[in-house]
Amino acid sequence: MDERMSVTLDETRCVGSGDCALVAPSAFQVDEDEGLARVLPGAAHIGRAQLERAARDCPTGAIQLSGDS
Repeated sequence: MDERMSVTLDETRCVGSGDCALVAPSAFQVDEDEGLARVLPGAAHIGRAQLERAARDCPTGAIQLSGDS
């Protein structure tokens, strides 16, 4: 079972592309009013591989993950 990850998003780097929400819709959502992605409650419980792909696919590198490997 995947361990719990800490998921943070740097709003100063986010451009609201929505790539993260496409890859991990249970972890991220784009706020249409602000044009920025948001980390959803429970994102830390999404599978590691899915979170890593969302972070990797972010065009600005705004998503940071931490947790035991």
